[in-house]
Amino acid sequence: MTRSHQLGDLQLAIMRVLWKAGEATVADVHEALRTERGLALTTIATMLSKMEKKGVVEHRSEGRHYVYRPTVSEEQVHRSMVSELTERLFAGDAAALVNHLLTAQEIDADELARIAALIEQRAQRGGA
Repeated sequence: MTRSHQLGDLQLAIMRVLWKAGEATVADVHEALRTERGLALTTIATMLSKMEKKGVVEHRSEGRHYVYRPTVSEEQVHRSMVSELTERLFAGDAAALVNHLLTAQEIDADELARIAALIEQRAQRGGA
């Protein structure tokens, strides 16, 4: 069974920093999110500790600092969160999810063509 990786907004922002950097200290993450979030350094440290307990990051010590790195990939998190969303909101019906995405917002012709091409590629691979 696939492990669930449900992350909140701040957790996702922190993970994006770690995915991009590979690894980072609390201060590095704080600096990367400072303009966007304006959070205290202790808030970032607390969140990273919680995320480590969840198993999505781990740390190593470097002097007096912890250096964090992700233990799950961006793709694993996307897959888990979209699967959970599909199950909870659309009773597992992927077609209902796609229909919602297509009707809930404006999609330009180029993006629609990209979506159609992706569907065609998937159909040629045999669905699963």
